[in-house]
Amino acid sequence: MSTLPEIEFAVDDLETTALTKAQLADLLFEQIGLNKRESKDMVDAFFDLVAESLVSGEDVKISGFGNFQIRTKAPRPGRNPRTGEAIPIGARRVVTFHASHKLKEQIQG
Repeated sequence: MSTLPEIEFAVDDLETTALTKAQLADLLFEQIGLNKRESKDMVDAFFDLVAESLVSGEDVKISGFGNFQIRTKAPRPGRNPRTGEAIPIGARRVVTFHASHKLKEQIQG
């Protein structure tokens, strides 16, 4: 099994401080050699797969990066900050992310 080359980029090269799906596709195009359409399709397919897994209640674990987990939050009382009126907040599912130790070390180092 062949390994893919490591993708390197500098934040200074990006127009914003956020890395976008379009920029990910451009990096695949430039550094791996996929054509632009394949690059966009691959990025879209990856995020669609992650989203579908989370919607179905499955955790997503990306080795060396972190874990995305679905958590169910219980209903609770809330308050409208503008009026002070009490408003009930219903139960809901939320996504949480926990960075791996490897990612935490990279951020700190």
